[in-house]
Amino acid sequence: MATSHTVQNPFNRLLLTGAAGGLGKVLRESLKPYARVLRLSDIALMAPAVDASEEIQLCDLTDKHAVHQLVEGVDAILHFGGVSVERPFEEILGPNISGVFHIYEAARRHGVKRVIFASSNHVIGFYKQDQTLDARSPRRPDGYYGLSKSYGEDMATFYFDRYGIETVSIRIGSSFPEPQNRRMLSTWLSFADLTQLLERSLYTPDVGHTVVYGASNNPNLWWDNRYAAHLGFAPKDSSDVFRDKVQAQPMPAANDPSMIYQGGAFVAAGPFGDE
Repeated sequence: MATSHTVQNPFNRLLLTGAAGGLGKVLRESLKPYARVLRLSDIALMAPAVDASEEIQLCDLTDKHAVHQLVEGVDAILHFGGVSVERPFEEILGPNISGVFHIYEAARRHGVKRVIFASSNHVIGFYKQDQTLDARSPRRPDGYYGLSKSYGEDMATFYFDRYGIETVSIRIGSSFPEPQNRRMLSTWLSFADLTQLLERSLYTPDVGHTVVYGASNNPNLWWDNRYAAHLGFAPKDSSDVFRDKVQAQPMPAANDPSMIYQGGAFVAAGPFGDE
């Protein structure tokens, strides 16, 4: 999945958190052209560094001191770490809420001025699928995971307003090799388009705190990126090539959340801890 073009001004050192996750493994390859050294971090074990262009640094995002050590010496942060599915609040609290605070505090202390925050479509998941949203649409989180990403976006705004740390918050739709269901025909983000969006997020000047929806050039998009036009993100892929394959799947019931809400099944996950 590595990009084929040569980057004129690669960063000296980029930090990628969540590098052992599904997207992290893809980005470990596709981000290589953008940094002389890619520092890869996760709480889980990863494959060893292939050469001097990689640094492996295990880190628990709930450990403030460890995060400060992790951020030292980096030029920009791509924050993909944390719990990536709906879980009980107690499991979200440490990595996703304390963790994002630790990332921004470490950025402040070490003079890092650009963060790319992996937000999520689940910050607006309770909107219906017949509604079109932009970055100024009020947030409607669909669960504790969505709440944590909404909190991260507020953290990004605060750290820009107070400390001048710029962030691009990417409300990632569904980034997989191909769309897995009907909902993802609208939300799918190809790995190549995600990499292009990260490139634009790293190199576009004066982003302040920019919120951008991460989706490919799909038919029936629910999201309007007018307020992120300055990024110049122009997705090239489309879910339409997978349409026949997806529509061959059994049709869900009309009251299935995946057919009604932009957040799909996340709106119905839980409640947790009632047993």
